[in-house]
Parts: sequence; C-alpha cells; structure tokens
Amino acid sequence: MYSIWDNFFGGSYPIWYLTLDHIGLCVIPILVGFFVSIPLGYLASRSRGARSVLISVFSILYTLPSIVLFVVVPVTLGLAILDPTNVIVALSIYAVAIMVRSSADAFSSVSADVRESARAVGYSPAQRFFQVELPLAGPVLLAGMRIVSVSTVSLATVGVFIGIPSLGLLFTDAFNRQIPLEAVTGIVAVLILALIFDVILSTIARILLPWNRRESRRRAARTASKAVVM
Repeated sequence: MYSIWDNFFGGSYPIWYLTLDHIGLCVIPILVGFFVSIPLGYLASRSRGARSVLISVFSILYTLPSIVLFVVVPVTLGLAILDPTNVIVALSIYAVAIMVRSSADAFSSVSADVRESARAVGYSPAQRFFQVELPLAGPVLLAGMRIVSVSTVSLATVGVFIGIPSLGLLFTDAFNRQIPLEAVTGIVAVLILALIFDVILSTIARILLPWNRRESRRRAARTASKAVVM
C-alpha cells in the first residue's frame, strides 16, 4: 500500500529528493527568463518593429510542445539526451518567451513625462534606466515573473518523459503501478512548490519595491473610503 510518509524520504522515488531535483530544474530558467527579457523587453518598448519581431518569435517558440523542445535542444546543442541541461535550456526558452511581453509592457508603462523629467535633471541613459525606469517597471515585471514561476514549475514535470528526474516521476509511476494516491501526491507537491516560489518572489518584491506596497495601501484606502461614502 502506498504511503506518503514512507515515500517522503524512502521508497522507489523519495519525494524529498525529487523535489530538490525539481527545484534545480526551475531556478535557473526563472532567473534566465528575468535577466534575458529585461534588455529584450526594453528594446521592444522603444521600437514598434522590434516589439513585433520579438513578440512574434517568442510566441512561436512558446507554442512548441515541450516534449518536442526537450528532444530538439540536445540535438542542437550536441548534449546527451539524459543531460538535465536540456530541460533547463528548454524551460529557459519558455521563460523568456513569457517575460519578453511582460517586460515590454512594463517599460511601456513608464510615463514619457517621467523619462523626460529624468533627462532634464541630467540623468545619463544608464541612470535613467536603473534609477527611474527599471524601478517603476518593477510591479509589472513582478507580475510577469510570478507567471513564469508557476509555468516553469509545471512544465518541469514533463522532463520525466526523457528520463530527467523531477516530481513528474510521481505521475508516471502512479500510472504504471495504478496508484492514484501517488498521482495526487505529485499534484499537491507541484502546487505547494509553485506556491513557495510565488511567496519568495512576493517577499523579494516587498523588500525591493517598498513604494509599490505603499501605493497598494493607498489604493485600498481610497476604495474603502468610496465604499463608505456610497
């Protein structure tokens, strides 16, 4: 009989170790999605032509079935089919595909008047980007990162079909051995992991974007005051 507790550290596929493998597959793609999308999104926000090309290219890449990409990547890069790098690269492509649009929208949301004001007071292009535009684009970037995080945690399970260990093993093992509870365990584990990633990103945002928290409180206060008046 399948026991969650017995299989947390023991059993054929210890849940704890599969969770660590899953985290290892997800962290790098999430970071790559953020850092690569920033310059691409900024370029897309400044040029309609660049935006059209970038959004179209990455939208096409995102529509590719994950299992196909997991097979194409090792052939393209000359890696072994069982190398976890294949899954990391594929997930990174998906992460960038999602974040490019979010980054473009984030930088487009920065008012032109704000950029002109920063230029007028003598900010260099680098200063305008890092001290003005990037912080103001932060809330929208965070929203995109949260979507990337959930998507990456989910897609990483598919790597099991090319032999890469992750929480996806709980699904295939449940199917092969006809143990529904193991599949449910895998679903819950993936959901919990996605929630943990989301909480971490939200916590980082509260630390790095304190003005966004204050603005949220002000909006809530305005909404409450309108409700009282009504």
